[in-house]
Amino acid sequence: MLNDAQKSTLQAANTPLSALTEQQLSALQQEQLLAEQLSDAQLLEFLHLSNSLYRAGFPLISDTRYDFHFLPEWQRRHPQHPFLHKVEAEPVLTEKTLPLPVKMLSTEKAYSQDAIEKWLQRLQKAATDINLDAQSLTIRVTAKLDGFAAYDDGQRLYTRGDGLRGTDISRVLARGLSIGGNGKRAQGAGEIVVNRHYFEQHLSADFDNSRNFQAAILAEKTLSEKVQQAIRDQAALFMPFAQLPHWQGTVQELLADFKPILKNIRHPHYETDGVVLEATHDTLKTYLGATRHHHRWQIAFKENTDSVEVDILAVIPQVSRTGRLNPVAEIAPTRLSGATISRVSAHHYRLVKTQGIGPGTVIELVRSGLVIPKIERVITPAPVSIPAHCPECQTAVIWAGDYLLCPNRHTCPAQVTERLGHFFTTLGNIDGFGDKTLQKLHAHGIQSVGDIYQLATSDLENCGFGPKQSQNLHQQLQRSRTQTVEDWRFLAAFGIVRMGKGNCERLLQHHRLNDIFELDEDTLARIKYFSSHTAHGIIQGLQRIKSACAELLSFGFNLQPTPLLSELQAGGSISPIHGKQLVFTGTMQAASRTEMESEARKLGAKIG
Repeated sequence: MLNDAQKSTLQAANTPLSALTEQQLSALQQEQLLAEQLSDAQLLEFLHLSNSLYRAGFPLISDTRYDFHFLPEWQRRHPQHPFLHKVEAEPVLTEKTLPLPVKMLSTEKAYSQDAIEKWLQRLQKAATDINLDAQSLTIRVTAKLDGFAAYDDGQRLYTRGDGLRGTDISRVLARGLSIGGNGKRAQGAGEIVVNRHYFEQHLSADFDNSRNFQAAILAEKTLSEKVQQAIRDQAALFMPFAQLPHWQGTVQELLADFKPILKNIRHPHYETDGVVLEATHDTLKTYLGATRHHHRWQIAFKENTDSVEVDILAVIPQVSRTGRLNPVAEIAPTRLSGATISRVSAHHYRLVKTQGIGPGTVIELVRSGLVIPKIERVITPAPVSIPAHCPECQTAVIWAGDYLLCPNRHTCPAQVTERLGHFFTTLGNIDGFGDKTLQKLHAHGIQSVGDIYQLATSDLENCGFGPKQSQNLHQQLQRSRTQTVEDWRFLAAFGIVRMGKGNCERLLQHHRLNDIFELDEDTLARIKYFSSHTAHGIIQGLQRIKSACAELLSFGFNLQPTPLLSELQAGGSISPIHGKQLVFTGTMQAASRTEMESEARKLGAKIG
């Protein structure tokens, strides 16, 4: 239940309970109710409540649960919602607000090294755009303090407020609050923090947490003796970001030593919850600018440190559409970072063999990048069992590099149904042909997409579907042939290795669909982004699907041809967006998003 301090904070912030009850809040705090069980209205209200109370020093849940459970659930449901793109306001104070000397925005967050690498690539591309040497860019890394954000312009000390307007809290300096580092004023943004060890020894009996204490420092009336003493002892102070210990180096140096650098950037005296990385070149920072929420030249890295030791109960091989046997470790249902996990990938059987991943193995489990369960390390290995035969068709398996492979490509039930499913999912204009439907069809002798498109309603009934379902499935098959679909999507649906949607579209910008089966490796390798190494495998893949593609084309699919670059250039009709990458987001007014993307592609744009 909410305590009096939390109720008072929500009342001051004008955040009443409407979608949630106090009983539901209590259940959420105790993990008896999960984020995925909430309606949109309830989840959004909980995020607002949690954010307000956390910043006021009276948190409902831990920062980790908020960052790695509740917030990702909202991002998954509504990635463009305004809540995700506004500055998180600091606690409400009763004074009038003033315009801030500079915008004090939130910080974009990343939860994996991959996300940091993509951010660095964006910096390097922007540097190239303005004729800076991308290789010489320097990055500054500092600890991300877990304090109360403020800004010192030398005249006033401001709260961050909503990022544009804050409150004058200069009174805390008049009360003796120190400036960290060199002690000078006018060093810009920073945070009010309290020494971690001092808090534990002298303040923890009176304050639930350091944020609760930081909020007490801002009290408009007389401070308590405990707070005043902490200020006198210089245990509480305003730390300008410019005075923080830091690492600085090139992008290459950062990536070469990524984990040790980030591990060592911790402040010895104050609470931190990650690190902040930022570009140091002023011209680049100006060019990149900011969104309404964050500066594009800055990012915070927050690693999910939650982990758990679990025993593996079994390792089960799963067969993919390419024939690989992917080992999946089964564990007892385990709560981790707000989610219940019962299965985790062991990647490939070479890893299973070398690491000793089998029944009885003890592993350390984490959730990588907010979502994906990951084996961080093997603590206690155990004897392993390496399959000798495919679990689906009993064909003897073979080693292919690190992977076990079932060579029975044409009749292995798992490979056939996975390929069928990939075709319909990629084609994207047909419903009803999910895993269960395809498994039932395969059990009645259906081996290919061509077989499916030749089924009559009576054939579907003979496969065990009811009359109404058979009629619906047949209508879906007819619709998918007559409804317009891009030829590159049709080609990608066949699942040729290294021929995803992007490469299929690139190929068909240079050659018509009917002509690609006559290409040789040299011709293919001359197309941008296609190498000699990949050309050989792609040519083989095209030959494997040649007859199946011809069969489906004979059924009269309504394919929309990809515009050829040679014809666009010859006709002088290249549009202003040709070659540009466009991202369609939000609600489209003139047409559906798919239709808008299709029209943009016709004009030569790349869709991101």
